[in-house]
Amino acid sequence: MAKFVLAGRADCPYYAKAELLADYLQKNLPNFRIHKITQHPHVWEEWLEDLCEKNKWSHRNSPIIWRELLDRGGEGLLLGGYNEFLEYAQLYYGVTSSMTTELMKIIAQENLEAHIEKELQEEVRKELVNPLQVWITSASVPACYSLIPILVSGEVFGMHTEMSINLFDKEQAEEDLHLLMTETRNLVAPLLRSVSVCTRVEEAFRQAHVIIILDDSADREVYTLEGCIRSRLPLCRLFGHLIEKNAHDSVRVIVGGKTFVNLKTVLLMRYAPNVAHNIIAVALGVEGQAKAMLARKLKTAPSSIKNVIVWGNISGNNYIDLRKARVYRYESAIWGPPNYSRPVLSLIFDREWVNGQFVATLKKLTETGKQFGSILAAHSIATTLKYWYQGSPPGEIVSLGVLSEGQFGIPEGIVFSMPVKFENGTWVVLTDLKDIEISNQMMTRMTSDLIQEKLVALGDLISFQPYQSETDLDERDEKTTLPTTYTNQENQRVSDDSEGKTMEEQ
Repeated sequence: MAKFVLAGRADCPYYAKAELLADYLQKNLPNFRIHKITQHPHVWEEWLEDLCEKNKWSHRNSPIIWRELLDRGGEGLLLGGYNEFLEYAQLYYGVTSSMTTELMKIIAQENLEAHIEKELQEEVRKELVNPLQVWITSASVPACYSLIPILVSGEVFGMHTEMSINLFDKEQAEEDLHLLMTETRNLVAPLLRSVSVCTRVEEAFRQAHVIIILDDSADREVYTLEGCIRSRLPLCRLFGHLIEKNAHDSVRVIVGGKTFVNLKTVLLMRYAPNVAHNIIAVALGVEGQAKAMLARKLKTAPSSIKNVIVWGNISGNNYIDLRKARVYRYESAIWGPPNYSRPVLSLIFDREWVNGQFVATLKKLTETGKQFGSILAAHSIATTLKYWYQGSPPGEIVSLGVLSEGQFGIPEGIVFSMPVKFENGTWVVLTDLKDIEISNQMMTRMTSDLIQEKLVALGDLISFQPYQSETDLDERDEKTTLPTTYTNQENQRVSDDSEGKTMEEQ
């Protein structure tokens, strides 16, 4: 039996002509067999060079044809290119090719298109076979223990996406990591392909599709705010370089926690510029705290409250905006279908609580990190990832820390929490929202600290000067969720609209 191997560049007309001749011979001759290898034009020369070096052949053009000596073993016998194959077919089988040049070009183009389509299908198949590579940094911290069960449940990436979890931390935590690895395996989660431990820096983020940055369990003593800010730089710089070097081209990086979240995110963007568009900061934890406080005030469930917006510094000077916030399934004299909602501010008549205790309590929670434990951190990260992969609920506003491009008058180049929606595997800033303008004084208060944090971390500013308003009264007025005169008018208008709508439905 004669077995030939025909290899060529996908867009080569002579490969197309040789392919047609080989197909004819295989169809009409019982002892003739052909195996075809098609290579993309971008990789053809390198592939051919490796093949010739391996077999000690000399050949430079497409196609290349050789005969495999099945009955003798050993290396194949090089026949040559198209002309040599045509001569061989004429001499041994009395067959030639009459294909025109124009037809050769048409078939070559079809070959290229078919090859590209085959490559795309192969990529899809590999994605189905190869698990999603998820890397978690500082994996020995408690938040990781709460996060893993959510990730492997299928709720985040989908019920058909298998994953491999890679636990990364410093060498001192290796024993804890191995205990966590064993416990994770014992979950026997159907979607969990493997769990591994990594403490070698140079191996971090290999082929990572998702990287989750948790709060670093710092064991160093820092005595000044500036020192604390600057201490974030080395690790972010290291992570950035490793992401650029080792991670998958389409890697998604999500930064969670309760300390310098915006700063860490913008530093990662600086040192991993090729994936900066895929690095985000989680703000849902702060959003959840605000919703829980509102729910207690309204005596309803936190999940019933939607569209609370967190502006600014996620772990610092921020502004909780209730102007778009709505409550669903609220038990009151006005009732409606499941999708019926009412403005939160139309139901809270205690303006002193909104402008005083509500703001002060959230500020204290942000400054101290209290009530922001491992469960809340894990759930916030998992929910954000779920939205990123599967889309956020239609019509719902989500708070997210992203790099500012000047939206809403925010200075460019800082990571700022703002309203977005997730769709089609990415996020979109909701710049078309109405009535959410932010005063210059409020914007200055939020951006001042973020700009200074970045400058101090990079060594361009020596000392950090926290933003101070002129008087305590001014400071309190700046932090009100809405100007009182505006909210009263808006509440009256919305209440009237709501009542009118309900009566019409009845």
